Amino acid sequence: MAGDEPLPRGAFDAFQTITTRWHDNDLYGHVNNVTYYAWFDTAVNRFLIEDGGLDIYNGPVIAYVVSSGCEYYRSVAYPEPVEVGLRVERLGNSSVTWGIGVFGGHDSRPLAQGRFVHVFVNRATDEPTRIPGPLREAIERLGA
Repeated sequence: MAGDEPLPRGAFDAFQTITTRWHDNDLYGHVNNVTYYAWFDTAVNRFLIEDGGLDIYNGPVIAYVVSSGCEYYRSVAYPEPVEVGLRVERLGNSSVTWGIGVFGGHDSRPLAQGRFVHVFVNRATDEPTRIPGPLREAIERLGA
């Protein structure tokens, strides 16, 4: 991903609005880089729960983040809200690579762009497992 041109807003299929918080700002007066990873996790998991029916408390399948990365283009600071866009870059039998764009306002260029890989595992055995039907269907709707 390093060195790649950022993708425009239109390259992402689903969006979540996230409100920045006072404590997201660091000493330099902008949202700290680690907060972006929390936004990634929030947007993807909210999508999986709301659109795919993922039961994070009692379901037999859960998802682990096994790899992640982010490129930062412009800063943002509290109290600016952000929109986090999702896309599917790769869909396997037990894993999905998410493309994630963080946008300010209605800007077409991202503030940051990242990715992470989810591996779905059986909660009881902690072993990789096929992505269940309803989750796979929701993920496929994002253009996998």
